[in-house]
Amino acid sequence: MITVIDYGAGNLRSVANAVGKLGYSPEVTSRPDDITSARAVILPGVGAAADTMANLKMLGLVEPIREFIAEGCPFLGVCIGLQILFNATEEGGGYECLGIIPGSVRRLPPGLKTPHMGWNQVRQRVAHPVFDNIPDEANFYFVHSYYAEPEDQSLVAGETEYGISICSVIARGNLVATQFHPEKSGELGLRFYDNFLKMAMTDK
Repeated sequence: MITVIDYGAGNLRSVANAVGKLGYSPEVTSRPDDITSARAVILPGVGAAADTMANLKMLGLVEPIREFIAEGCPFLGVCIGLQILFNATEEGGGYECLGIIPGSVRRLPPGLKTPHMGWNQVRQRVAHPVFDNIPDEANFYFVHSYYAEPEDQSLVAGETEYGISICSVIARGNLVATQFHPEKSGELGLRFYDNFLKMAMTDK
């Protein structure tokens, strides 16, 4: 089962529809048991990290997510789903997140138009299955005002220039996360989802 976590975010259906176009039957759910029994989990998101964390806690989803990732199972975080993987965010005056990836989420520097919205290039820093048949420096769609800064820079699989170098893809084994929205990124976005799900289906 491919689980898309439902915690009240507005773009869940667009993510599920993108996965459905690839021939899969995703389950949009807020049940903790549907996370622990999933073959792959996708955590999409738009909006505020604090609200996301509050909703995940209220629904009892924090520990199932942590356990699923700790077991090495295929997990994809999208936008806010990337940011809350870190220790903390500056958003809302500072908020504790999942603490799965050491590092912080910071506001884009003054002088840059925020949010960073629209198409921008992703430079591939490492070879990873999620980039199969995706050209280096391909364009994907971004909407965000904060960016992730991992302590371990070797986890940065893709980066994007927007006044500064932004971490746009994190990869650590079967844990993948993107700052951009694949579901809004046309054919290459679908290919990104497809690559992740193929990786998940072949995972032992």
